[in-house]
Amino acid sequence: MSYLMNTYARQPVTFVRGEGVWLWDEAGNKYLDALAGVAVNGLGHAHPKLSAALCEQARTLIHTSNIYEIRRQEQLAERLCRISGMDKAFFCNSGCEANEAAIKLARLYGHHQGITRPTIIVMEKAFHGRTMATLTATGSRKVQAGFEPLLTGFARVPYNDVEAVRQVAEHNHDVVAILVEPIQGEGGIKIPDAGYLLALRKICDDKGWLLMLDEVQSGIGRTGTWFGFQHTGILPDVMALAKGLGSGMPIGACLARGAAAEVFRPGNHGSTFGGNPLACTAGLITLQTLEDEGLLANATRIGGEIVSGLKRELEGVAGIRQIRGLGMMIGIELDRPCGELVRLALAQHLLINVTADNVVRLVPPLVMNPAEAALLVAGLAPLIRDFLGRAA
Repeated sequence: MSYLMNTYARQPVTFVRGEGVWLWDEAGNKYLDALAGVAVNGLGHAHPKLSAALCEQARTLIHTSNIYEIRRQEQLAERLCRISGMDKAFFCNSGCEANEAAIKLARLYGHHQGITRPTIIVMEKAFHGRTMATLTATGSRKVQAGFEPLLTGFARVPYNDVEAVRQVAEHNHDVVAILVEPIQGEGGIKIPDAGYLLALRKICDDKGWLLMLDEVQSGIGRTGTWFGFQHTGILPDVMALAKGLGSGMPIGACLARGAAAEVFRPGNHGSTFGGNPLACTAGLITLQTLEDEGLLANATRIGGEIVSGLKRELEGVAGIRQIRGLGMMIGIELDRPCGELVRLALAQHLLINVTADNVVRLVPPLVMNPAEAALLVAGLAPLIRDFLGRAA
């Protein structure tokens, strides 16, 4: 009998130790981790700098409360704003909380303008979290089913469709913001057209809307830049972060600039644990290590090697629709559901994930080296070939 609620379809393995891109189970078996805790463990497992910093902070001070000033929080806010071009930060514990803060900020921004029913444009097949607001913003009936009534105040359009946004703008005068992922992660590693975010930025500027980016999965070096939007030359008004920010420690952040950064006042929003000294130490050492070890450039280089290697090994294989990626955010889209590949890969001591039913998602630790990337390609390509051959 398990005393855990039945909320996860867990794989039949328990890990007890990690180092770099490797994990070991209770029996001592070694696994290559190409999932990184779902884009969380950017520094890999048991990075010595992170471990040492957390131990030292835990010996000194773990938590006080946001009733008081927290120096580590102020330092992390400054660092994040400097590398992003944003002005202010609010800290929480997760990606859905960061997006929840963004949604509340947008609604309050609208009310300050006299809009009584502020509306946020969101995208089909988006994923923003599992709280009631972020669940509503998410574009998946599978995720939403059974939790109705959902919230009002959202208008949904197809992803990567600028004209659909313009159509909403013409007919809905209560819109105050757009919430969008620079790359859709749970939606299948979907990379939009090069001018997509630039076009959304212009619409928001013309309409006085906030452009809010969910960088929970694409941020913190995952795509080869600090944040996914930095490939486009734009700046958002609001940005949600989490996952890789703490390298495994729970921390999220909602960043804002300009008028958006001045919306919240004391009492509008808060978090008991958000931005405590231990979590912010993880954020600070993560950012410093990513910079010191050149891991943004490594994400571009190794991600490119993985994509090119998979394209080479899977060239001409029937059933492969597309292999795509930006940095270490990689998707292999098949023409059929392929959830079985997770189990097959696990049996070969390789950790992967399948999202959107038919997309193999690879988000390895950013510390992966060329030899480990070659092992990933050599292990995964035959599994996909065999799976497609059997399923044909």
